[in-house]
Amino acid sequence: MFSFFKKKPPTPNEGAATPAPPSPTDAAPAAPAADPAPESALSKGLGWLRNPFAAKPSASDAAPPAGEAAAPGAGAALPPAPVAPAIAPEPVAPAPVAVTPAVQPAPAPVSFAPPPAAYVPPPVASPVPAPAPVAAPAPKPAAPAPVPASAPAPAAPVRPATPPAPAFVPPAPAPVAVAAPTPAPAPAPSPAPVAAPAPAPAPERKGWLDRLKTGLRKTGSSIATVFTGTQINDALYEELEEALLMADTGVKATQHLLDDLKRRVKETKTTEPAAVKALLADALADLLRPLEKSLVIGEYTPTVIMVAGVNGAGKTTSIGKLTKHLANEGAAVLLAAADTFRAAAREQLGVWADRNTVEIVSQEGGDPAAVSFDAVTAGKARGKDVVLVDTAGRLPTQLHLMQELQKIRRVVTKADATAPHEVLLVIDGNTGQNALAQVRAFDDALQLTGLIVTKLDGTAKGGVLAAIAQERPIPVYFIGVGEKLEDLETFDAREFAQALLS
Repeated sequence: MFSFFKKKPPTPNEGAATPAPPSPTDAAPAAPAADPAPESALSKGLGWLRNPFAAKPSASDAAPPAGEAAAPGAGAALPPAPVAPAIAPEPVAPAPVAVTPAVQPAPAPVSFAPPPAAYVPPPVASPVPAPAPVAAPAPKPAAPAPVPASAPAPAAPVRPATPPAPAFVPPAPAPVAVAAPTPAPAPAPSPAPVAAPAPAPAPERKGWLDRLKTGLRKTGSSIATVFTGTQINDALYEELEEALLMADTGVKATQHLLDDLKRRVKETKTTEPAAVKALLADALADLLRPLEKSLVIGEYTPTVIMVAGVNGAGKTTSIGKLTKHLANEGAAVLLAAADTFRAAAREQLGVWADRNTVEIVSQEGGDPAAVSFDAVTAGKARGKDVVLVDTAGRLPTQLHLMQELQKIRRVVTKADATAPHEVLLVIDGNTGQNALAQVRAFDDALQLTGLIVTKLDGTAKGGVLAAIAQERPIPVYFIGVGEKLEDLETFDAREFAQALLS
């Protein structure tokens, strides 16, 4: 390229003068110059780029060899002619050739378009193996396998290879084999629960009997010593009579029991003193059976129960326990604090109402009859099942107080013509024969319908119930052997007789 620029300036200046004289000498070299021409034609691939204009002069010189001036003139004219061939770069058709490869790559991606279709198998075909642990999905992967014959097939096995590891985790249920032994013990507990419900009430009742026996132990111990002898004779009956009288059984009840016992011994031809004790328990149970009666609730709505008793017999406490008993049976209870005489009586009854979550009607300094009337009216309006009326304690010898009780009864009748439906007397089991006197006095004034015997936990005078059964057979609804809410139970003649003689 640089040689071309050096030759171009001399062509206009020396082209006419210098070559003219040595024309003969130049003709001779011209022949050899023709020889290199073919060499330049052979090396056209590379020499043309280096000296494209030299090849052209050689061809022009071969055409006009006759004139010397014409040769140099032609040599000067040829250089500009090659400038026109500069268009020869158009043969840079190699550029279009490069375009043709570019067109070829375009179809190449078109050919690769099917591979994206191959991505259809990967649509998380591997996640489908996740359900493969279910064993049913295992056949399903086999069907898609033909679609991704090459790529997805290896990919799928690799990922399922990972799930098999969790699939082996289920062998952890091998502990299920340990659970298999568990069923063996299971049958054993199953019968236990079946038996449990039946005994459930029994233990509760048994606990009650134990407490009753403990309470009547003082009474029973004095009677049990009578049957330690070896013969059944008059001496045995005399000792038994003394023991019964000491237990406050009363003269009439004691004589009745002895006569009945002798008859039973004669009929059974018993010869063992220990067997006589069992016969005495039967005779006592038969004597007490008229006292065995249940409190009826629901015949009237509300059922009005009036509670009376002497001072300190346990009326308010018994009302609280009775409220608990009735609530356990599903009855709605309303309390009436008609004891307006004793200090803190209203507050004490309020505590029991709170413990049992029941309503109470009270009036500070009000008239007992008025409070009772309001309570019965409220019970009817509120739809209560039971109305318990607490009254003040009083002795049967206090006639004016006994008249007050009669007034309360009359006023309650004004609120409900059929009320009171029950009139209960609370007696202390420790009072002995005095309890019988209380029963007589209150029965004459109020016409008692039932009794609640309290404080039998530790009394030596449990035989008073036999005296009541003999002279005033008023039903005993409940007996109490403690201060807890659960320490009030219904009276059972057989249980009481056995506990008394145990």
